[in-house]
Amino acid sequence: MSGAADERRAGSTRQGRAARAAQWWRRAWGWEGHERHTALLIGKSTLAATLAWVLSYNVLDAQSPAFAPFSAVLIMQVTVYQSLLQSTRYVGAVAAGVAVQAALGFLGGPDLLTFALVALVALTIGRWPALGSQGSQVATAAFFAFSTYISATSDLDKITQLGQIILLVLIGCGVGVLVNVTVFPPLRLRGAEHGIRSLADAQRDLVGDMYPALRQGELDEDRAAHWRERADRTGELVTQARTGLRTARESIQYNPRRLLRRHRGSTSFEGYGAVLEALERTLYQLASLTRSLHQWSKSEDEDPHNHASFLACYADFLESIAEINEVLATLDEDRLNEQAPQLCRLSDQAQQRRHRVSEQAEQDHLPLTDPARPYGVLVLEATRLMEEFQYTCDVLQHHVDQRAA
Repeated sequence: MSGAADERRAGSTRQGRAARAAQWWRRAWGWEGHERHTALLIGKSTLAATLAWVLSYNVLDAQSPAFAPFSAVLIMQVTVYQSLLQSTRYVGAVAAGVAVQAALGFLGGPDLLTFALVALVALTIGRWPALGSQGSQVATAAFFAFSTYISATSDLDKITQLGQIILLVLIGCGVGVLVNVTVFPPLRLRGAEHGIRSLADAQRDLVGDMYPALRQGELDEDRAAHWRERADRTGELVTQARTGLRTARESIQYNPRRLLRRHRGSTSFEGYGAVLEALERTLYQLASLTRSLHQWSKSEDEDPHNHASFLACYADFLESIAEINEVLATLDEDRLNEQAPQLCRLSDQAQQRRHRVSEQAEQDHLPLTDPARPYGVLVLEATRLMEEFQYTCDVLQHHVDQRAA
């Protein structure tokens, strides 16, 4: 019985893995996303490695043909720009490593002291900032070159083999870049949108929890502390958003796909960059707002429930902010013509509610100038939030108008 049960479990596990694999490939085939990008990268790397091997082994009959396919795969980067940049650095690192070995090898001979000097100089050069992440390849190339050097039988053979290493690396990098440029060159335009969506989604969820509680007068210390903690955890999202925008900008450089008609007008990220910066500032302002609410909820001198009308107005304002973030969380380049005017309408509505917050504060005679009380901070942050969202609306509308012109 136990054996039969184990067999059934094993069969179920195999079926589950097969189902997940099939689902992965359906996603890769069905729409652009991580799965498709991964499949394309694997396929292109395989093609580049195969072509580089054919050239190095079958055409050149090189003694160490693996250098070429290794180099081709190594510089198959996410963007064409990065492929060109990293291949340049990689070739420079390999050339430096081989040069160090050639110079010290011919001067000192193939002994242990020479190897130690080669390692010392190569590792020192590898720290050069201009080589970036390829700095470690200086030492790697020097070690391979030393191995090739001591196995060669004559000075001419040594020079030939060392030069061949550089030639193979050039072939591999050339093939890798050529494949990356000509076969589905990666375009990551959606990365900028994804960063904005992530930040807007985080704000929507946070504000979406805040305004019902304020409206119902349920401002307690635990709830406010939770809001404050969530607002303080958004730093990673900001970093991811900046990375996505940077990758999107890089992906159009030297990329032939940018010339296609469907991508014209999508190659300018100034608008998205400005929106991203505005959303970063709103996150900081929301963090300040949650800190004020948290301090207020801990205060024993004054009960927040005494100002239910002010809190209700503030809840209405935050609800409008949540509605703006709802649209930003679905930002789409292809739908900006309808989304930008929608954002402007929501921004006007939020501005009206922000005015009511200020009017209610004056009507309740709240001490806005008292630094020990939160009212002035809340009103000020509402004003700042509106400035940023109004700016976001104006930037996107300007982008739409430019595209239509």
